[in-house]
Amino acid sequence: MVIHLVFTFSIALPIQITKLLRSGSLRVEDIPNTIVNLPVAIENLHASTSVPIEFNPIAMDTPQGSEAEFIVKYRQEYYDLSKFMHKHPGGINTLKGLNQADMTARFMKAPPHSDAAMYLMKEYKVKPEDTRVPKTKARHQARRVDNGQDSQEQEQHQPREPEDKNNNQLDESMEHLVDWSKAMLPQIANITTCYDEWVHKPVDRPLRLFGPWYLEMLTKTPWWLVPTFWIPVIMWCAWEDIYSSWQDKSQLALFIGYFLFGVLLWTFLEYTLHRWVFHIKLKSNSGPWICTFHFMIHGLHHKVPFDPMRLVFPPLPGAFLAMLIYTPLSYFLIQPRIVLSGALAGYLCYDMMHYYLHYGNPSFRHIVHMKRYHYQHHFTHQDLGYGISSPLWDVVFKTRIHLRKLKYQLRWS
Repeated sequence: MVIHLVFTFSIALPIQITKLLRSGSLRVEDIPNTIVNLPVAIENLHASTSVPIEFNPIAMDTPQGSEAEFIVKYRQEYYDLSKFMHKHPGGINTLKGLNQADMTARFMKAPPHSDAAMYLMKEYKVKPEDTRVPKTKARHQARRVDNGQDSQEQEQHQPREPEDKNNNQLDESMEHLVDWSKAMLPQIANITTCYDEWVHKPVDRPLRLFGPWYLEMLTKTPWWLVPTFWIPVIMWCAWEDIYSSWQDKSQLALFIGYFLFGVLLWTFLEYTLHRWVFHIKLKSNSGPWICTFHFMIHGLHHKVPFDPMRLVFPPLPGAFLAMLIYTPLSYFLIQPRIVLSGALAGYLCYDMMHYYLHYGNPSFRHIVHMKRYHYQHHFTHQDLGYGISSPLWDVVFKTRIHLRKLKYQLRWS
């Protein structure tokens, strides 16, 4: 997985930048900023460059030269899903045939969408006066492409129902409670009575956490900075013990055992922190400080789950927390440095996997399962599915999310 990401950023990105320079879509003076913001650059490249047809089942339904637009009709409203397609929790191939189509019938027959998903949908709504809105009816009623249920075509027009069981009634927006053009963290104290409800209604828009630029800069972390920082630290912690035990098989076996124990220890810390710290129970009378703290450490990730610069933990605060946890444990553990190196290796895999689950296109069955599992945690079961790198402790503590079986493989690019 990590090798695939390194290949993408070291080889594919320069090729795409060259293409954009030749086409005039990118200026030479903008290249440094593009490289610094690699995850954002990749997201933009997904939206601005065409994908080979053999890997994109939607390309057949998109007119040539209009890859940047993917307009669908739901009920009486239109939505531009072009920037959402590769983020769609249900995969990009489930949207096949929907471009310039009325998706109402298929949507109502599909497995139910959560309230959070319906709230997020409003982010892509196109205003009636927008030139992208067709002046005539959608070209066809989209065929139903279901995954996990019996497939069936919807040829006849479905009568509009006032209510149904698929959450088709969109929630009233709560975004008027805050000013998205200003720093968000100081505003949390003003919405404490409804903070817990608001923070679990996701949006897809830029978020500024702090006012001063130098503080805001510290909250954004490109994914590649995490392995760049932590791999040398892990090697430094483990090198002396690796060197001393390399010639002794019994010592080497002990080293591997302590290292793997450190990895297992991390998975437990990952679960406990995610469940009892990041998802601390908040009420309408929770104080402004606890709400602000929650938003800063995890709430912002649930509010803007697609922000590519806030999917991994900044290294410096991470190092501080690592020392805070390691110091008391070092008095009780045997070979604490080896255990620490294993725990940090587990953390590194967790952070890389978390980024990949949001922006990767996995093909291995287990990673596909974990991506679906994590998206269920975001959009449906915020009180379940706390394991990200592994569902082990969800099974132990009975917070596991049970996913339905799929009839075909999901893809996200």
